[in-house]
Amino acid sequence: MAKKDSTDLSVEEKLKALYQLQTTLSAIDEKRALRGELPLEVQDLEDEIEGLTTRIEKIKNEIRDFKSAVSQKKAEIAEAQASVERYNKQLEDVKNNREYDTLTKEIEFQTLEIELCNKKIKEALIRIDECERDLSANETVIKDRESDLAQKKSELDEIMLETKEEEEKLKDKAKTLETKIEPRLLGSFKRIRKNARNGLGIVYVQRDACGGCFNKIPPQRQLDVKMHKKVIVCEYCGRIIVDPELKLKLSERNTEVREVVQRCEVVELAPLDAELENYVAFRLAKVKIKVMLLMFR
Repeated sequence: MAKKDSTDLSVEEKLKALYQLQTTLSAIDEKRALRGELPLEVQDLEDEIEGLTTRIEKIKNEIRDFKSAVSQKKAEIAEAQASVERYNKQLEDVKNNREYDTLTKEIEFQTLEIELCNKKIKEALIRIDECERDLSANETVIKDRESDLAQKKSELDEIMLETKEEEEKLKDKAKTLETKIEPRLLGSFKRIRKNARNGLGIVYVQRDACGGCFNKIPPQRQLDVKMHKKVIVCEYCGRIIVDPELKLKLSERNTEVREVVQRCEVVELAPLDAELENYVAFRLAKVKIKVMLLMFR
């Protein structure tokens, strides 16, 4: 028997495939949620360690440069001192004032050079001391961060080991389900799901309202949803709406889907109760205003 093309499926079959895909993707989200912020924490620590490593290497280079400068200045001092000694000996043999003035000026110049070099050496030694303290502090920090990283990676690897196999199976199932849905509808579903706060792109009618945003659905639109003649979306939140009976059929027929649907219901309802509460408060406020207006007539 030839396999049905995704475009040849009835609206009901498309909605069933979409709902099964939603429950599968929600199960994958649940597995990923177990990791919490660990992947981000690991990435942040790796980035911080990389930055610290660069910083430490820079400090080491600065220390090397300062030490090299100190050695160079010491060599210049030795050279200047030798020149001073030589000029002092020449002073003993001067024959006129001009030679004497020239030699004394050279001695003064070399003496100033020695003083300047000593000053530069002192400044360099101060900078070396500062850099070494900075180096020690950064090495302590990087040691702590590497310890934290090892711990976080161990926790993440443990969780990954526990969930990877099941997550891969769910991913394969999701890919198979996606082949049953026409590309245009699948693309729309993915866009809706991406923008939805709780990751639900398809919801069912609850208490005559959208199961995603809890805004009231008109009776005629509810009838359209039950008829399964076309894909209906909520005019408020944009989610695809299905009949609760469709969800019930899927969950009764497939134990795996039923288990995932039960978990999805928890994910779905928890963040939406606040929206329902806000909606009810809004409606009550409007009623209160109407009552007050009647009282003042």
